[in-house]
Amino acid sequence: MVTAARAVAESVTDPELPMLSLADLGVLREVAEEGGRVVVSITPTYTGCPALDTMRDDLVHALQRAGYPDVEVRTVLHPAWSSDWITAEGRRKLAEAGIAPPGRAPRHRPGPVPLTLAPPPADVRCPRCGSAETERVSEFGATACRALLRCRSCREPFEHVKEI
Repeated sequence: MVTAARAVAESVTDPELPMLSLADLGVLREVAEEGGRVVVSITPTYTGCPALDTMRDDLVHALQRAGYPDVEVRTVLHPAWSSDWITAEGRRKLAEAGIAPPGRAPRHRPGPVPLTLAPPPADVRCPRCGSAETERVSEFGATACRALLRCRSCREPFEHVKEI
């Protein structure tokens, strides 16, 4: 059941990817009403995400404008966010905005994560023309969770949300 408070929280957009709501991005985890207080749980896309404070403020302001004066936003780090949490609608919106959505996130066995210094091979299609003939220009785009690529077919640069 979607509560009114959850509907408000689901309408808040990501400050770095404004075409996506926090729900589309998979950052919004839970919205609960506890004794007159609305408690929202979010998980950042990665530890140290610079947009986390803005997300928190935007959620508080949206809920207060909707008539919920007492709002608490909690950061939940476990389990860690995964790019697999981006909804199908979110992936569609990314592609429409010219940003290649992530593929399936890598799977790791429990225990130490192997360190690889080279970027993982990516089969990233151009969000503009659909070509698979793309090349990575930079491991980092506008944010640490995106990479900058270029299409060899249409020659257009584009960003790609990394598989995390």
